[in-house]
Amino acid sequence: MLKALKSNRGGFTLVEIMIVVAIIALLATIAVPSFLRARKRSQATAILEEMRLIDGAKDQYAIETRRGEGFVVTANDIARYLKVGTQLYNRAVAGGGAPTISAYLGGFPDYDINPVDTPPLIGDTLRDNFSDVIGTTTLDRTTFWGSYANPN
Repeated sequence: MLKALKSNRGGFTLVEIMIVVAIIALLATIAVPSFLRARKRSQATAILEEMRLIDGAKDQYAIETRRGEGFVVTANDIARYLKVGTQLYNRAVAGGGAPTISAYLGGFPDYDINPVDTPPLIGDTLRDNFSDVIGTTTLDRTTFWGSYANPN
């Protein structure tokens, strides 16, 4: 009789499996939005870093070529001051890629970065795309984007 009782206990019951599935679903419900938010925040940080690189390349170009205030730098001008092989370099040099740079630099025409004496500014469309992870108030935007925040 003891042998017959042991052979019936070979697996999990339906209730036990349902409890495990419910716990996994609960953990996924908590973890997935956090993961997506962190991913979007890292994308915004990557854009901020690219803007810093553009600003630095602009400064290097202006110093080396003795350009003064108000001179508008193009993507082709600063391309040699960007690290070769990076996505930013490829967008600046490859045909048709530079408008991608100006698309998030707030209203400047294609291939125009902006004048030497002003930092590049984040475009309204791109800023709005990241408003859920950065915030919508002027203080939130300024805190994250710093000198690259568009004052509008």
